[in-house]
Amino acid sequence: MTTTQKILAAHAGLDRVTPGQLIRAKLDLVLGNDITAPVAIAEYRKAGFGPVFDRNKIALVMDHFTPNKDIQAAELCKTVRDFAREQEIKHFYDVGEMGVEHALLPELGLTAPGELIIGADSHTCTYGALGAFSTGVGSTDMAAGMAKGIAWFKVPSALRFVLKGRLGRWVGGKDVILQIIGQIGVDGALYRSMEFAGPGLSALTVEDRLCMANMAIEAGAKNGIFEVDQAALAYIDARVSRPYTVYSADADAEYENEFVIDLSSIVPTVAFPHLPDKVRPIDQAKGIAIDQSLIGSCTNGRIEDLRVAAEVLKGKKAAKNVRLIVIPATQEVYRRALKEGLLEIFVDAGAAVCTPTCGPCLGGHMGVLAKGERAVATTNRNFVGRMGHPGSEVYLAGPAVAAASAVKGELCSPEEIMGRV
Repeated sequence: MTTTQKILAAHAGLDRVTPGQLIRAKLDLVLGNDITAPVAIAEYRKAGFGPVFDRNKIALVMDHFTPNKDIQAAELCKTVRDFAREQEIKHFYDVGEMGVEHALLPELGLTAPGELIIGADSHTCTYGALGAFSTGVGSTDMAAGMAKGIAWFKVPSALRFVLKGRLGRWVGGKDVILQIIGQIGVDGALYRSMEFAGPGLSALTVEDRLCMANMAIEAGAKNGIFEVDQAALAYIDARVSRPYTVYSADADAEYENEFVIDLSSIVPTVAFPHLPDKVRPIDQAKGIAIDQSLIGSCTNGRIEDLRVAAEVLKGKKAAKNVRLIVIPATQEVYRRALKEGLLEIFVDAGAAVCTPTCGPCLGGHMGVLAKGERAVATTNRNFVGRMGHPGSEVYLAGPAVAAASAVKGELCSPEEIMGRV
């Protein structure tokens, strides 16, 4: 079996599972946010459910429209606050302690190898970076999961990605996953598990892996999952005190296809509107004027991402016509960026530094685009209207390209502006 299949088998109480098999499996964590959880709570109440299956295994994170942007957002959050209070949910995170959910949960040690996690958010697949099986579900499945601690799955087949080589300067996990999505397409892994292995893993930080697993869904995957190595264990053991199990694929595990990815060949990459597979190297994207640069989100709002952006922006100013927005993904990231002087660099560069939120990524608030405007963003999606008006455009990139482009006022590589003050 593959790693994913082993985790599903263990949680279903089975010795073996095969692709296409329908199973019911026990859950280790159920996640919802301020957009999806209210729908799940309504279904929960409609079904007449009583206490949740385990108040310690549910996480509710108010991260999309919080602090509340309008009355509707306030009502949605109040629904979740009331439910969390009523059910005595241990892991409820609101203003002042919340963060972007897929950055916050690993940081708090709520995700660990071998666990089975569902979330009413498509980017729940992030936690595969730490060897968990995690996937997005609908709000109705979230409601049932909160009540019973069980969900049903169709066991996915798998694609194997063997990584080798090392990343070059200004290249990160975002560039790697964009290149992979560009290679296989936005439906190239449809309802399959994307399993990452190989000697190149040692060249990827845990932050790189979290970014890559997060965007497995952009290739249509059911989940993305990485082999657990010493770097991952160091990250996990600094945060997780409960027992966990590391699973590895069998030597004779079956994959639909195998791809060898040479990390040394990957360059800073941009995904053009309006799909994440419309990728081009930055050298083929130069000269496209932008109105906004967003650095943050569940893909690239971690401290490592802010350090890269600050390195590019130090001593420079964002172009007069560019709105530069920097959003640390969690309060802890915000605190570390403050201590390291990164926030001062951003403010000196003319950036608006905002409280942790998903807001601009989905065109919610604090960075919505008008008709005809273009943004370069370190987010994960660039669909039509994703960040605002349907007539706007979003170009996806890593933090180095987003920072450099803010300075020049158009898409460009970091090397182009590193000598400019």
